[in-house]
Amino acid sequence: MDALPLGGSASTGPDTAGPFYVSLGDSLATGVQPIGREEFQFRTNEGYADQLSEMARPLIPRLQTVKLGYPGESTSTMIEGGLTSYPHGSQLDEAVAFLSEHRGSVAFVTIDIGFNDLPSYTMEAVPIGMAIAAANLPGILDRLQQAAGPGVPIVGTTIYDPFLFLWLMGPEGQAQARMSVWDAVVPINDHLRGIYAAAGLQVADVEGAFETRDFDTPCELEGVGIVPVNVARACQWTWAVAAPPLGPDFHANVHGYRAMARAFADILLRRE
Repeated sequence: MDALPLGGSASTGPDTAGPFYVSLGDSLATGVQPIGREEFQFRTNEGYADQLSEMARPLIPRLQTVKLGYPGESTSTMIEGGLTSYPHGSQLDEAVAFLSEHRGSVAFVTIDIGFNDLPSYTMEAVPIGMAIAAANLPGILDRLQQAAGPGVPIVGTTIYDPFLFLWLMGPEGQAQARMSVWDAVVPINDHLRGIYAAAGLQVADVEGAFETRDFDTPCELEGVGIVPVNVARACQWTWAVAAPPLGPDFHANVHGYRAMARAFADILLRRE
């Protein structure tokens, strides 16, 4: 069953009984890839939300996916709106309305948000982005928890490092790749984990799924040779090294989104 579309957000369609999976966040939550339709903001039905739904349906029959995310969303725009129109205002307002109206019928919620709080892709922007997320994300999570009610899993996520492809550009690029991991992605993810933990919520380990910290394990990268496994994953699971016009693009491809879906499934679908 496909996700339920309504302009920039989603609707419940004809079946309002649920159960529902509510996906919130930015371009990753909407499955953006350069192969998507431009008039649909490059969104696809191969994102992690789509693939997670497929994994979940054998355990949760008739699960309906409600994708409320929007490309480019930050924690600020999620609260205030401005990127697209939702019937209830912002993405957060839409999510709160849906969760409140369907209380008792929501199986789980996923959210990826915060990376777009960085004003630019520079090291100097990392503390600014983390400060914005620290100011906004706790309130977002609190409103979602209150609307969903007790017992509804709400799971956040860490991010992968799309800049690891720089490793392929020689010694200077390799230094930049290491810096992007240790001075940007790892601190950002640690910061996000802390915010979710303070809210009593779990986090999908996408950083681990992409083996982001592992510069030591060698891996064969087709057309290149032996590279660190984290570099190989970033090149194999995103569009970062794709030839124009598809690349370079930092969004995940179907394989990367599959890895993200599995990271969420490890929390949401694990059997006791």
